Amino acid sequence: MNTLSDWLAHCERLHPQIIDMGLERVRTVAQRMDFRLDCPVITVAGTNGKGSSCAMLEAILGEAGYRTGVYTSPHLVHFEERLRLRGEVVSADALLPSFARVEQARTADGEAVSLSYFEFTTLAILDCMAQAGLDVAILEVGLGGRLDAVNVIDADCAIITSIDLDHVDLLGPDRESIGREKAGIMRTGRPVIVSDPVPPQSVIDHAFEIGADLWRFGRDFNYSGDKQQWAWRGRAAASAAGDDAAGDTRRYSGLAYPALRGANQLLNAAGVLAALTALRERLPVTAQAIRNGLALVTLPGRFQIIAGQPVLVLDVAHNPHAVAALAANLDAMGYYPCTHAVFGAMADKDIVPMLARLGPVVDRWYLTDLPTPRAATAQSLQAVCQPLLPARAEIAGTFADPMQALRAALAAAGAADRIVVFGSFFTVGGVLIDGVPRAQAQHLNP
Repeated sequence: MNTLSDWLAHCERLHPQIIDMGLERVRTVAQRMDFRLDCPVITVAGTNGKGSSCAMLEAILGEAGYRTGVYTSPHLVHFEERLRLRGEVVSADALLPSFARVEQARTADGEAVSLSYFEFTTLAILDCMAQAGLDVAILEVGLGGRLDAVNVIDADCAIITSIDLDHVDLLGPDRESIGREKAGIMRTGRPVIVSDPVPPQSVIDHAFEIGADLWRFGRDFNYSGDKQQWAWRGRAAASAAGDDAAGDTRRYSGLAYPALRGANQLLNAAGVLAALTALRERLPVTAQAIRNGLALVTLPGRFQIIAGQPVLVLDVAHNPHAVAALAANLDAMGYYPCTHAVFGAMADKDIVPMLARLGPVVDRWYLTDLPTPRAATAQSLQAVCQPLLPARAEIAGTFADPMQALRAALAAAGAADRIVVFGSFFTVGGVLIDGVPRAQAQHLNP
């Protein structure tokens, strides 16, 4: 296996299940590899807002001069996007030695361990980070928390963003069950930032049960703001000497709004500042680094607006909670004569409420197949979508891939219209080349 593509194809063949929750196999191989991240580690779990939180942490800590490593998943276009070192996407060649080390450990002593694609690639990326001489590692938890492969690492600080219904077949049927799984990334005596305004009680209970240092939105930190700027206030962290700082507060004022669009980003930013405050003795940052980081942060596919005629909006909203936020953000954009939507999703998603929540905003739907067996077909999406449409809306067609759907939307759209591409990462990634919208490179001509 000489290329990254060879290794990824190998990973896809190893395990009978695409998703197989549990840490026993991945922990066995990690112990054989005996790698460690010799720097502070921040893990980020939640239903939505994980990628944005990781990007803000990376931007602020980078502005403060730290050598950052960020692992996120899934990717939009290229696998290498899953690992950024010092703000740059890792090269494919840099990953190859780590894939080889995972394989060597996996098959050591003639006792091969079966790893899923996600488990194998996670170990390879963690190994690559361990070799990179980092000052801080930021790890997005892929699914759940307690049994996710990332949880083999003991984090110095955990962030839990929003908690809502997603992956209910794996994580449980309600927010309490899902919250219990997310809470599995907490560690005794270490800070956990819970930025969900109304977290499940299971999250709070688990923090007390294990003795984690709980930072809760609305109690331990909060934000305020107007149309021009915002401010953050939170409790100060206890010192390394064990001093109790519960009565002290820390403030940041006159902050510009994060460069990432969407009303929900302020909540994500508040959680990020709480994490940085909790870790300030090990990772001190200045107020100027915070201002610069928030002003410069970028993340493709999160309410990403591409100016032009028509306007193009890209968003990887793929569950009802995220789609509700997308609908609110679209409504705040103002008036457009017609909104066209390119949509594709995984078959296991709760598609009915997703379509119902965006239905009042969209006039024409372009439904697409996706290049994975897990995806719902465009025809099945049409059967679900048709009864939910308001009288003024219509299904413009079904398409073999997202780019074909986007071309059809571009051909039909007027200059003053907007086109929203949303749903799976495959949907948004299908209209991108190296992070740049294909349509943008073609001047939005079909």
